[in-house]
Amino acid sequence: MFALHNDKRGLVFRLRAYYVIRYQNILLQRRIAIPIDLVLYAVIAVGLVLWLRSVLGTRHGDERQRPNPFAAPAEGGPRSASASLGAAAAQESPEIDRISELMRLSAGRTLIAPGAEAGLREMVRADRDFDIDRFLQGAQDAFVMIVEAFAKGDRETISGLLAPDVRASFLREMDGREERGETHITDIHALRRVEILEAEVRGRQARVTLRFTADETILVRDRDGKLLSGNPDRVVEVVDIWVFGRDIKDRDPTWFLLETREDGA
Repeated sequence: MFALHNDKRGLVFRLRAYYVIRYQNILLQRRIAIPIDLVLYAVIAVGLVLWLRSVLGTRHGDERQRPNPFAAPAEGGPRSASASLGAAAAQESPEIDRISELMRLSAGRTLIAPGAEAGLREMVRADRDFDIDRFLQGAQDAFVMIVEAFAKGDRETISGLLAPDVRASFLREMDGREERGETHITDIHALRRVEILEAEVRGRQARVTLRFTADETILVRDRDGKLLSGNPDRVVEVVDIWVFGRDIKDRDPTWFLLETREDGA
């Protein structure tokens, strides 16, 4: 810094000498009687201005004001990396950790397909009451209740668990069986596997698609008790795809069955 100031002073002296000689030549040529002291003061003033500009610089309106180190950060303004990481960690809930844990499972009765993870995370953020374990247990219980109630013709049980269009379809099938005098019997011996295939939030509605794999015995008899299909001594593997949905803004925690189809359909 000392060397820099010395260079600046040298520049001032050189400029002063240059302008003194130049003005002297002009005065001699024009023979104007101007006091030499006035010329020297003017040259010194010009030199000082140039030196100050080079040292301090000039303001052109594009400079950013230095932030007050004691001022609170502006709302929505940039935050430090540690603050951002802390906020992100605070937003993560135990349900997010639980979803990640289920994703790591390579075997077992309950799995989450890779394509469903992002949707489940979105669901947790959209619905703070969403509990992945409670949902899975409720879906399994609903599966057993609906399948067995449908086979028995129990309209009251299924009516509270089905969306209107699905309920209408189930009731039509029940009416047809009764008209034909048929009796359906479905026994679920074991629910082998439950897999979440898809999950998404559409506006107010959360939707989860599951694949159920169960060991069942399915029989159909006519009005005289004659066996029309199935084998009472045989257990078959049945794979169904069901879609459950819920209005996440509704206080009612019930997930309603929105759609059913066979696997691969």
